[in-house]
Amino acid sequence: MPKSVHTARPRLVVITGPTGVGKTAIALQLAREFNAGIISADSMQVYRYLDIGTAKPSREEQQQVPHHLIDCVNPDDWFNANRFREEADLAIDMLHGQGRTVFVVGGTGLYIRVLLGGLLPGPGPDEALRGNYKELMALHGKDYLYEELRIRDPAAALTIGPNDAVRIMRALEYFAAMGCSITEAQGRHGFQDKRYEFIKIGIFSDRDSLFERIDGRAAAMIAAGLVEETRELLAGGYGEDLKPMQSLGYKHIFAYLKGICTLEEAQASMARDTRKYAKRQMTWFRAEKDMTWMSPDDMPGIKRRIAEFLNS
Repeated sequence: MPKSVHTARPRLVVITGPTGVGKTAIALQLAREFNAGIISADSMQVYRYLDIGTAKPSREEQQQVPHHLIDCVNPDDWFNANRFREEADLAIDMLHGQGRTVFVVGGTGLYIRVLLGGLLPGPGPDEALRGNYKELMALHGKDYLYEELRIRDPAAALTIGPNDAVRIMRALEYFAAMGCSITEAQGRHGFQDKRYEFIKIGIFSDRDSLFERIDGRAAAMIAAGLVEETRELLAGGYGEDLKPMQSLGYKHIFAYLKGICTLEEAQASMARDTRKYAKRQMTWFRAEKDMTWMSPDDMPGIKRRIAEFLNS
């Protein structure tokens, strides 16, 4: 039995990497071998009813291996990195108490960072400030705010997409409230609280293979019923203005449902934007410390690294 079961502090196996690289399949196979439970570190899988577009593990897969931080809130509910950390801590304690190895699996880099290294101190919500930025966006568009971000915090602009209005405004709000960029503050903080012992395994294949997988996944999601799932969300009262409804896949299907584009065009733009997102993820992950990069085809090597860590 791995030594991690007997330690006072749980040891975490983190499996991360860009979207579409195959993290879920790898984690499921290894979780069975290591008697592990999985904590999803995916900021969209926390939302109920968003199944196909977020590539959630199937119900059968979730029954085979215990999963946590999936289907936590409704699409119109609030969820952020701090809440993720709090709920993940509880799930880790529960899995540890059951004698299970703990896997943290997903591509939301911020969630993983705050879980492992603590939360960056910052200002509380400022509705007046947020209102000002919303007004600027309404007057001048998202591109205007994104250009402001590029000036104030060019490093953050590299990892935040130009259409991610929520994160753009959050970064600008931080600068306005704290007098420095969020990137500067993160550098000083360092996320070095050492909350857990961990190994971070990054899964990455060559660019052409990854992009081919992403293109295939976009087609597979539509074939699996993404259009119908999006229609059901709309019928349930979850409009396109909600944060999760603006995520990859759903916003593209909204465009199709409104007659702005054909389904083929929606699929193509979905694949294109997902490729861009994967590149931004890699920009983030390359800046992370203690990452061990492994090929998705090297299952024996990944398994060996995990075993060495758990038994060290």
